[in-house]
Amino acid sequence: MSSARSDFGGLYGAAQMRRNRGLAPLFIVVAVFVAAYAYLSPGLLTIGGVSKFAQSWLPLALVSMAQATLMLTGGISLAIGPLVSLGAVVAATTMSGPLGAAGSIALVALIGLGVGLISGAIVVRLRLPAIVVTLAASFIIGGAALIVLPRPGGAIPAWFSDALAGNTPAALILLVLTLVAWKLYLATPLGLSLYAAGENAQAAYRSGVPVDLARIAAYAASGLLTVAAGLFVAAETGSGDPVIGSAFTLNSIAAAVLGGVGFLGSQGTMRGAVAGSLLLSLMINVMYFLGFPPVAHYLAQGIIIIVAVALPELTARRAS
Repeated sequence: MSSARSDFGGLYGAAQMRRNRGLAPLFIVVAVFVAAYAYLSPGLLTIGGVSKFAQSWLPLALVSMAQATLMLTGGISLAIGPLVSLGAVVAATTMSGPLGAAGSIALVALIGLGVGLISGAIVVRLRLPAIVVTLAASFIIGGAALIVLPRPGGAIPAWFSDALAGNTPAALILLVLTLVAWKLYLATPLGLSLYAAGENAQAAYRSGVPVDLARIAAYAASGLLTVAAGLFVAAETGSGDPVIGSAFTLNSIAAAVLGGVGFLGSQGTMRGAVAGSLLLSLMINVMYFLGFPPVAHYLAQGIIIIVAVALPELTARRAS
């Protein structure tokens, strides 16, 4: 038994080392930006400063995790932004009504799971490209958000907004709990199948791995994480907006790529995607304090993404 545990520990350690390869430079860059941001905003390292920064970072971290979940299986979603908006407007229009906070949260969660399951089933069962399915879904979901709330409005109870987006580090705690839940998910059969489905689906299927179920579950988890981001955005703003999630689609892809998550599946880790979202948030804030115009943020994001994608390829070619 001890020998088997030792072998498993060795294999797990080797797998983690392979997945963490290349993350050290990312963590160094993140540390540099944290130092720069702390210098520009001295209050950052206080409890209030950490709380406010975590509140602005959490939605991007959640959608980055949602995108990374699909990218690890070889998929991608272009419906992240509209689904954030749908989660926000549903929460803003139901939380103050008969459903109450608990019923509204349950409804938002069911919408996220339902959209994810349907999208995943179409991609997996009909063998359609994920980018096409999610592009179509983005129009449908965006239209649904406009039907629910044609213009910004609705209301989130003040106590709920204070609980999530007040002067407490609730956002940071929620992120830590989400990462713990991800680790627990990876310990389940579906979680263990996730990387196998992205690396070599055919070989994994022949080995008895439930590849199709793992990919559909990944879409469901992605949908749940996305509407959770929308729920938090609604709590942060105190209302709903049918187009508030527009920027999250490309930003989620950018953060995942910055974190070393590849487009072909089974490449990267969730901690890398979260670190990528942190770097993106820090970069935007630092550029804001330095007085750069908003257009410079997009230029910087584009350059960083190109560098993040090109460096591993150039390193691999040089090594070979």
